[in-house]
Amino acid sequence: MSPVRPDLVECWIFRLTESGGVEVLLIRRSASRIFPGLWQCVTGGLDAGERVPMGALREVSEEVGFGRAEIEAFYDLDEVGHFYDEGPDAVVAAAIFAIRVRSDATPRLSHEHDDARWMAAAEAAGVVVWPSYRQTIERIVRSLTDASTAPWFELTMDGRRLARAPREG
Repeated sequence: MSPVRPDLVECWIFRLTESGGVEVLLIRRSASRIFPGLWQCVTGGLDAGERVPMGALREVSEEVGFGRAEIEAFYDLDEVGHFYDEGPDAVVAAAIFAIRVRSDATPRLSHEHDDARWMAAAEAAGVVVWPSYRQTIERIVRSLTDASTAPWFELTMDGRRLARAPREG
């Protein structure tokens, strides 16, 4: 195996409604940042030596203030996005995660974002710009709300896949 370390992490935050629907938290980039006004998920870089899933949880804590008290489940979406970034003039990779939070979880925004909104999944898919964002929202609805598939994506809070079989020896 030849491991490839992603440049970024994305972490999609969602909650379940009383009727069983999915609401996605979108955060809007502040005017002082690149892509001002863009509605997005939590996104950020990794610290040196940081495990990739832990980087996703750190970014969630930094950008919207959610920690263990709000998080009900943590998922690896088995998805990596690649896109061209004109800054380094390179194709960069983002490992994509999701967390399900309590229905009463309230985001506390960092300076990087100036607004946050919970939206029904279909509405959120209509608001986001990037096609990959729409695809990820669809994946969350399709895979993480289905009791037969969600456990395959679930991680412990230290970033280990729950369904992974024990290693021999």
